[in-house]
Amino acid sequence: MLADMGAEVIKIESAEGETMRTRPPVRSGCSTAFGQLNVGKKSVVLDLKSPEGVEAARRLVATADILVENFRPGVMQRLGLDYGRLGALNPRLIYCSISGYGQAGPSAELPAYAPVIHAASGYDMAHLAYQPGRSRPDYCGIYHADVVTGTYAFGAIASALYQRERTGRGQHIDCSMLESMLSLTLNEIQMAQFEVQLPSRPTFGPAECRDGYVMIAIASEKTFQNLMMVIGHPDWVSDSRFARYSDRRANWGELMDGVEAWSTRFSVAECVEALNAGGVPSSAYRSVADALTDPQLAHRSALAEVEDAAGTFKVVNQPFRMSDARVAAGARAASLGEHTAAVLGDIGARPPKTASS
Repeated sequence: MLADMGAEVIKIESAEGETMRTRPPVRSGCSTAFGQLNVGKKSVVLDLKSPEGVEAARRLVATADILVENFRPGVMQRLGLDYGRLGALNPRLIYCSISGYGQAGPSAELPAYAPVIHAASGYDMAHLAYQPGRSRPDYCGIYHADVVTGTYAFGAIASALYQRERTGRGQHIDCSMLESMLSLTLNEIQMAQFEVQLPSRPTFGPAECRDGYVMIAIASEKTFQNLMMVIGHPDWVSDSRFARYSDRRANWGELMDGVEAWSTRFSVAECVEALNAGGVPSSAYRSVADALTDPQLAHRSALAEVEDAAGTFKVVNQPFRMSDARVAAGARAASLGEHTAAVLGDIGARPPKTASS
């Protein structure tokens, strides 16, 4: 995100490269999954377990605005690259630590990856509660914890940069994956403290059609009234089972049975067309491949074509546009160690013999 906003980002890797470089899809030794997350960054190889590597890192930090690290707490201190020492070297440094559970506390040194944090935060069980009739937690292969924690870190870094403009001083940011995931369970945090009677069927969920499913969001009184018109039951607007929100929640299963009595007569495309025409928020359940062909994404230039050593591929641009700043993915994902010689040469450090360049 910082690189897409125009920052010069230098990624430090070991001589073996990070494991994301081997994640499929891989073409000619280049991972597009790695490329999507690292396009626009420079790649420098350093051995942080060697005095030379640590000294090169310190020279880089001396002129840097931001350092981001996601080692387990204590690792950077053992390397001699903790905030205490680097903050003294560069008082304007914004030092962002991302970890599973935070930098201190009884769980701080536990190993953590996104699926573990999904389970530990209650997120997986909260999700399961919306799947009637199921008792085994899902495996969520979409790693929300990694994405949302990185996004929180981005916001914290931007805030720290603004504060530094006023104070002239940097600071340490301690970003926790556990708390980031917990922040997603908005309603569930409150339901964990107070007893709430859940409806007989989730208030948002798939409605069955003749050839698939459609998502219908009944999020307001107007939406409810519009939906009743579309399905041919305007009388239900004043029906004692559904007239008030509290009544609808108590009889949600019955309401949705009525909706599906209508929707199962039509195809997904026909349902969505009727719902959109009636002012009811809805969508077909699409695959990612289908979503990528959406004309709306093309209109917003949401996809950027970038390259690596194996050729070109597409990545998603940031989901925001700014009227007076360029926000776009960089043109290229660097090969391992591609910028080692140039970057270390600029700071007067000797490139390691093991680094590619």
